[in-house]
Amino acid sequence: MKSHNYIFSLIIAIITAAWIATGCAGGPAEQRIVTVSIEPQRYLLERITGDRVQVRSLLTEGANPETYDPSVTHMFNLGNSLGYLRIGNIGFEAAIIDKISEANPDLPIFDTSEGVIPILGTHSHGGHSHTVVDPHTWSSVKNAKIIARNMLAAMEKIDPSNKAYYRRNYDNFAARLDSIDNAITARLAPHKGDSFIVWHPSLSYFARDYGLNQVVVGGSEHKESSIADLKESIDTARKRGASIFFFQKDFDSRQVSAINSELDAHEVTINPMTYNWENELLKIADAIAEAPTVRHEVSAAH
Repeated sequence: MKSHNYIFSLIIAIITAAWIATGCAGGPAEQRIVTVSIEPQRYLLERITGDRVQVRSLLTEGANPETYDPSVTHMFNLGNSLGYLRIGNIGFEAAIIDKISEANPDLPIFDTSEGVIPILGTHSHGGHSHTVVDPHTWSSVKNAKIIARNMLAAMEKIDPSNKAYYRRNYDNFAARLDSIDNAITARLAPHKGDSFIVWHPSLSYFARDYGLNQVVVGGSEHKESSIADLKESIDTARKRGASIFFFQKDFDSRQVSAINSELDAHEVTINPMTYNWENELLKIADAIAEAPTVRHEVSAAH
């Protein structure tokens, strides 16, 4: 009997210990949350945080940033987050930042694009395009390194107990980013000065990094351009010998088909908001590097 009592007591002790270890709630303890604005940020931050926190995005892949409105779940996650790491300058952030601060006055908020040299004039807002910062800072590997450094600083502040872990991960990732940047630089060196076409001006920083020209033929906010603006853009694309047309399938397909009947460029779908940030930039670089060269020879005559 004593033996049975001992075994029973031991089982109870093990169950109790497991219950305490899993947060005393009869289930696994909830992992701590850090919230970011977009999926490319989640990719970058997860390279630094590893398995120490759960990173959640406000804007999921495939969602339209122009029409985004935070759900109850998003606001709940924000309220339970260690911090909110915004990308900076993207439209929906400006629209909801006051709401977030009012609902969560103690929530640490960080601008992860701080220190990035901005590009102005690619996007319009109230007729003042020359003063509006292009928000697509993450489309540049060089910018991504700045963003990652800001992320590291944020995590060191909100979770200092894992500071050394985050620092090691950042150092490894920073080396990876340098390697990616060097590879793209070498890949695109023969194409310096070349032009490519986009519907939405999402690759401005990429173009700046590698000495390319971005020709925008659509509206800056996925809106249709006037006939006169379209004609001017098409003429510019022809004169510059642009033979690649990047567009976002979910938003631009109908307009691109109509415009490209005039240009006959090679169409390449891109997703600037994808989680697979590294693969996306390498795909864009490969498309430019493999673009036909005949058009550039023709454009030299202009």
